[in-house]
Amino acid sequence: MIKKLLAAAVLTGLSSLSSATELEVSHWWTSGGEAAAVTELAKAFDASGDKWKDSAIAAGGGGAAAIIISRILGGDPMGATQLNHGRDAEELIKAGLLQDLTDVAEKENWREIIRPSSLLDSCTFEGRIYCAPVNIHSPQWLWLSHKAFKDAGIPVPKNWSEFIAAAPALDKAGKLPLAVGQQAWQSNLTFNAITIAISGLEPWKKVYVDKNAEVAGGEEFKKVFEAADQARKISAKGKMQDWNAATAMVIKGDAGGQIMGDWAQGEFQLAGQVAGEDYTCLPGLGVTEMISTGGDAFYFPVLKDAEQTAAQKRLAALIIQKDTQVAFNLKKGSLPIRGDVDLETANDCMKKGIKILAGNNVLPDLSQVISADTMSDLEDLMVEFWNDPSMTTEEAQERFVKVIARAD
Repeated sequence: MIKKLLAAAVLTGLSSLSSATELEVSHWWTSGGEAAAVTELAKAFDASGDKWKDSAIAAGGGGAAAIIISRILGGDPMGATQLNHGRDAEELIKAGLLQDLTDVAEKENWREIIRPSSLLDSCTFEGRIYCAPVNIHSPQWLWLSHKAFKDAGIPVPKNWSEFIAAAPALDKAGKLPLAVGQQAWQSNLTFNAITIAISGLEPWKKVYVDKNAEVAGGEEFKKVFEAADQARKISAKGKMQDWNAATAMVIKGDAGGQIMGDWAQGEFQLAGQVAGEDYTCLPGLGVTEMISTGGDAFYFPVLKDAEQTAAQKRLAALIIQKDTQVAFNLKKGSLPIRGDVDLETANDCMKKGIKILAGNNVLPDLSQVISADTMSDLEDLMVEFWNDPSMTTEEAQERFVKVIARAD
C-alpha cells in the first residue's frame, strides 16, 4: 500500500513538473530599479509553477515597442509583452494577433478591482479586453537632490518657480540645474509636465483631448512655451542620453533636479536614498498637483500552442493579484492598479501619488488621447526645440499649433 502511495506521489510530482510552461516575456525595463521590479514578476510566475523567460530590450520605450510590434507582425511572437496601454496595440488587435483576455477578466472580476476604470477601458477594444494593466505611471514629477541644494547653499525648492529661481546658484556651484536626457520622448515628457503645471487641466484637455488649435496658440500655451524655454536654458549643459543617467546625476548631487516619471523612484530606492531626506518629489512640479493615469500593461500575442495559451492566461491573472501588485510596484516606484492592497511600506513619494489618486486629481495619459503619429510629431518638435536654441518660443508654438490642428 505504501509503495503504491509513493508511486502515485512520484507520478503526481512528475505531472506537475511537466505542466510548467515557459513563456518568453518581452519588456524594456532595463535600468537598475526597473530590473529589480520585473524580477518580482518573474519570481511570482516561476513560483506559480510556470517559467518566465526574460527577453529585455535595451532600446527605450519607443525603440523597444517598434521591435516588439515588428516581431509580432513578422510571425515571431513572444509569449507576453509589455506595452503602454493606450492606442499602441489597436492595429495588432484589428489584425487578430493579440489574445482576447475577456474570460480571464470576467473570472477574476477585473472590472470591480482595477481602478481607475480608464486603465481597463484602455485595454478594451469593441467590448473585449486585450491586456492586463500592471501599474499606474505618471510623468508629472520634479525630482530634487538635497545634496545639490545643500552644496549650493540654498533651500530645496517647493515648486517650479522656486526651482527656476534657484538655477543660477546651482550653476555657480558647478551643478547642472535641470537634467534632461537627449531622447525625443524625454523632451516631450518634460514639456508635457510643464504644460500641466503652467496651464492647468482645462487648457490641457482642450488641446490634447479636443484638439483645439486655437487654445494651443493662445495665451495659456504661450506661458507654457516660455516656461519650457527656461527649462531648456538651464538644462543646456547636460549631455546625457538615457533617462536613468539623468536620474543618477540627481542621486549623486551633480544635478539639482529632473522632470521624470515616477519610475525614477525605483532608481532612488536602489541607491539606498530616502524620500524626504535625500531627495524631494514634487507632483505637478509643485504647482498643479495632478497626475496622469497611464502606465504599463501586458499583452499576449496569439500562439498556436494550447499549453502556452493557457500559461498566458495564468500570467495575466497573476499580474493583477494583490501580492504581485505590491511586490512589483514597491520596487518600480509606480502605483498599483487596485485600491485594496496593503502599501504601508510605501515611501513618501508613493504616498503623495496615492493621495492624489484618491482625490481623483487625475488626467488621461497622453498616449490615451492622441495617436502614435501625433505623438511622433510632438516628439520631433520638442527634441528640435530643446536642442536648437535659435528656435524661438513663438516659432515653436506656431509649429505646435499645426501639429494639434491635424492631430488624431
